Amino acid sequence: MAHTPPLAERMRPSNLNDYVGQEHLVGKDSILRKVIEGGYLPSIILWGPPGVGKTTLAFIISKQLQRPFFSLSAINSGVKDIREVIEKATKIKEDSGELPVLFIDEIHRFSKSQQDSLLGAVERGLITLIGATTENPSFEVISPLLSRCQVYILKPLSEADLTALLNKAIQGDEFLNKKQIHIKEYEALFRLSGGDGRKLLNVLEIVVNAVNQTKLTITNALVTQQVQQNMAMYDKAGEQHYDIISAFIKSIRGSDPNAAVYWLARMIAGGEDPLFIARRLLIIASEDIGNANPNALLLANTCFQSVNVIGWPEARIILSQTVIFLASSPKSNASYEAINKAQELVARTGDQSVPLHLRNAPTKLMKNIGYGKEYQYAHAYQNNFSEQEYFPEQLSGTTLYKPGQNAAEEKLSERLKTLWKGKYSY
Repeated sequence: MAHTPPLAERMRPSNLNDYVGQEHLVGKDSILRKVIEGGYLPSIILWGPPGVGKTTLAFIISKQLQRPFFSLSAINSGVKDIREVIEKATKIKEDSGELPVLFIDEIHRFSKSQQDSLLGAVERGLITLIGATTENPSFEVISPLLSRCQVYILKPLSEADLTALLNKAIQGDEFLNKKQIHIKEYEALFRLSGGDGRKLLNVLEIVVNAVNQTKLTITNALVTQQVQQNMAMYDKAGEQHYDIISAFIKSIRGSDPNAAVYWLARMIAGGEDPLFIARRLLIIASEDIGNANPNALLLANTCFQSVNVIGWPEARIILSQTVIFLASSPKSNASYEAINKAQELVARTGDQSVPLHLRNAPTKLMKNIGYGKEYQYAHAYQNNFSEQEYFPEQLSGTTLYKPGQNAAEEKLSERLKTLWKGKYSY
């Protein structure tokens, strides 16, 4: 079985009668089924959680309508790929009169410019668009495109649906039906799949292949044990998803750009949301680099904005540039440690009074009772500095920020020592 497709792919249904779940859309006399069987399909958006059958439904629709079918994934397709498909679809329509279907998986990951490139073809009737998304299309699909599509909401699979998928696989798969498989307990299968039909079949296949017995009784303990032992085979959105993110962050923190780019590529291959990656880089830029290289935060912020505009696949280049810069930068967690200490201090000491000389005095009464009195305006003194107390009296002398051991912060440290004499001597 080493070269056979995964179980989830082998069990992909080819018609609506074999399709499991979404009875409200494709069951008898349902709205979408009537549209499909009527032979006319408008451009549609299929919105629902992962693993509920969006991609499968798109394939079934195309097959039943007997239309030319094109498929793109927003993870690795750009404007050029869209234009190439539209050119092919236009030629097909001109030559044969057939209206091709273009399926775009994870359409919410397309940038505005990528979605704009689809708009003209949909408006002119050159293609019928089927978009699949796990995100609310009202926020993720541009209004002009959304207004030309009908949105159908797919529901999470019920336990009855998931049980039906398992039974179909055990009885209908050409490999599994040769074994005597009995599912004694379902809870672990359901829990690990999280209601995702594709994950469910992946987990079942892992357990069956790992045990490799003609007679097999599946229990919760067996499923948990085998999935933990074979985590590398398990779906990338499971526990391994978090392990890879952890390795990515620690590689940047450890100043290893080679490893950091490798883990970036692993996340890209796993279908990670590019904006999630960009958000992590923003956090790393402050938490692990901070004032050792203040440009890190500026670049990370620019990266986040650029990824949001550009989308896949070009955004991978921007992410790579930023990852390499952050990994290669000097490191300091001094700002991170300082706010942690400050929050701990506040929690321990409570609401300390603001010294009178630091208080605002918008009224005459406040001035009369001493608010703002004896405050020394720093810019009125040499070097824009005047030595005075800024802490509450009870916390005077507290140290929260300790500059990191890097060129930039050592320079800051020297300045603070010069200004404050012994206060920042560390």
